[in-house]
Amino acid sequence: MDTKDLELFLALSESLHFSQTGDALHMSASAVSRSLKKIEEEVGQRLLERDNRSVRLTETGRQFQSYARQTLGQWRSFMEVIRRDAEELSGEVSVYCSVTAAYSVLSDLLEPFRARYPDIDIKLRTGDQADAIEHLMSGEDDVAIAARPDKLPSKIQFQTLTHSPLLFIYPVVHCAVESTIAAHQDASTSINWQDIPFIVSERGLARTRLDQWFRSQSIKPDIYAQVSGHEAIVSMVGLGLGVGVVPELVLVNSPLKDKVQVLDVQPPLAPFAVGLGASAQRLENPLVKAFWECAKASYRSEF
Repeated sequence: MDTKDLELFLALSESLHFSQTGDALHMSASAVSRSLKKIEEEVGQRLLERDNRSVRLTETGRQFQSYARQTLGQWRSFMEVIRRDAEELSGEVSVYCSVTAAYSVLSDLLEPFRARYPDIDIKLRTGDQADAIEHLMSGEDDVAIAARPDKLPSKIQFQTLTHSPLLFIYPVVHCAVESTIAAHQDASTSINWQDIPFIVSERGLARTRLDQWFRSQSIKPDIYAQVSGHEAIVSMVGLGLGVGVVPELVLVNSPLKDKVQVLDVQPPLAPFAVGLGASAQRLENPLVKAFWECAKASYRSEF
């Protein structure tokens, strides 16, 4: 049974009138009747009861009507997907992310995306990941790679691509900070955190979680500097200016990772859920939707 038979039966089951169905499908009433007979023979049951005054569905007819609706709906959805895939999408997608995310997370997305959609250009804007959600809310960019905030705005959709622990780091170079931490470790004593200078983010999720950790430990921190971006924290810690907290993703991709070392701190901070964000409105754009779905397929094996 092909889709035309199903479309004919669905139209007839809704109108319950052979002539009206024939007019709608540009067929004669007798042709509609012959098609119905063919369908009933294939099903092996009567689908319509007819007399001189009315036409009505049998119980099997009602079941077949539901089947026809579902089957045609699935067929049309499938054909729409095929049609969209066949069309060559072209244009531009604006992506906002940190420098680290650009050559770690984004680089893994671009190869399969460019292979599938060679005519879609990526407009990359880099900056502090703490500004990512604001960029999406203001409409400055289509998508952003960032850490998922604890409270995600209702207008923003987010898909997690990977996770990254938050690490305490201190300098390798011999300095006052390194000597203080080393002395406590050698003596197996607790670090007096109020004597340790901290390099912290100006704002963002890492700063929020670090402030929560300070409060939970009743620590009044010595803030040496507040900087924009986690990459700057690695640099300043590497110079021996203090202790910092950065995502593992930033540390492993930093050219200065050999200048710092990880400090085991308990309790640990909650890890980042790193992923792709976009406004629900922007996701209605076929180009943005294509990038979103490609990202989902690229990282599906991790979750």
